[in-house]
Amino acid sequence: MDPGRVVRTYLLITLLFNLSASLIWGINTLFLLDAGLNIFEVFVANAVFTAGMVLFEVPTGVVADTRGRRVSFLLSASVLMVGTMAYVGVAAVGGGVILFSLAGIILGLGFTFYSGAVEAWLVDALQASGFRGEMDRVFARGHMVFGASMLVGTVGGGLLGSLDLSLPYLVRAGFLTAAFVVGWRAMHDHGFTPKAMRWKRLRGEMAKVARAGVRFGWRQPSVRLLMLVSLVFASFFSWAWYAWQPYFLELWGSPAVWLSGLIAATFALATILGNALVGKVAKPGRRRTTVLLGAAVLLPLAMIGVGAIRSFWIAVPLFLLGAVTFGLAGPLKQTYLHALIPTEQRATIVSFDSLLAGVGSVGGQAGLGYLSQAGSIPAGFVVGGLFTTLAVPLYARLRASHDPADRVTDGVAVEHPEEGIPLLEVAETGD
Repeated sequence: MDPGRVVRTYLLITLLFNLSASLIWGINTLFLLDAGLNIFEVFVANAVFTAGMVLFEVPTGVVADTRGRRVSFLLSASVLMVGTMAYVGVAAVGGGVILFSLAGIILGLGFTFYSGAVEAWLVDALQASGFRGEMDRVFARGHMVFGASMLVGTVGGGLLGSLDLSLPYLVRAGFLTAAFVVGWRAMHDHGFTPKAMRWKRLRGEMAKVARAGVRFGWRQPSVRLLMLVSLVFASFFSWAWYAWQPYFLELWGSPAVWLSGLIAATFALATILGNALVGKVAKPGRRRTTVLLGAAVLLPLAMIGVGAIRSFWIAVPLFLLGAVTFGLAGPLKQTYLHALIPTEQRATIVSFDSLLAGVGSVGGQAGLGYLSQAGSIPAGFVVGGLFTTLAVPLYARLRASHDPADRVTDGVAVEHPEEGIPLLEVAETGD
């Protein structure tokens, strides 16, 4: 298979899949409220969706590693089409939170079939095709396509939603159909031989993830601290992403659905800006925890301000400031984590970190969702912002560990003297 065709297929699938996903990001809460759910029920449905992703993450990963990446992706597109149309159907018949939660479980299953499968297919197919270039350039193109599709999707979803809130879901199903066709015709498992999937293997892989997650993750103090940070932030931001939609429109003074899409797109740009600032602040010799601690202080202040200062022209910029900060801190945190874990357990620990974040997301959406209903959404931003201050002592303890991974370096890899874990050469200058 031609390497160029592999890359083009990867980029086209990335475009179609993420365009379909982002169409509803700016209007999902508004859609559920319009369908008759109250704000607490909205977050219950979202929490069930997240719980479905946590539950199915490992089993669907085993499917990709046995039956094949192509099968996993085609299942993802198919299941997501069913879940998306189920959302529209439940709204049409006036179904309640239970039916929306069931549809959310279907969507969670669909997204976990996609997770990692396309990326693994790309690497396998390129290696089998004789590709000898640098993978980082291919992934960079994928990130650019993702960013572009997110901007188009969030703005387009807002415009479509201003006509009818169900339209973004119907268009989403259309893009998923297109992605399925592309996957069926062009995505073949080159460089990977599918294997039979047995129940015994599934249980064994799940147990393996649990054991490795505990041994190389939870029992390692610095890794455990980073995982707890993931749990803390996911507990708040998984709720905040859906809570801002009705809150900002209330501050605006009218149900301008197009504005919701515009804010979602601006949020994406703000996050990209934060990503771009990483190279400016993460200079060789500087400690990553210096930036992470600063972000852990700034984020709560911004989010508390979103809830405490009930002005559209103040709350929205503060929310976008949080997006910039989040975009800046995220890559530094992930780099720190990867420098602490063995290569052989890298995927396992990252999955375990995602599982803990998922657990925090479920709890945060349920708890802050109840507070939104019993009190108000602004109260949720204040309480949630205060909760995220827990990241400050976690990062402070991480800084006190004096891990070599805390220092930004020139990228020269060395071996850990005892465990053989790849780490980065430390430059002993700067803060």
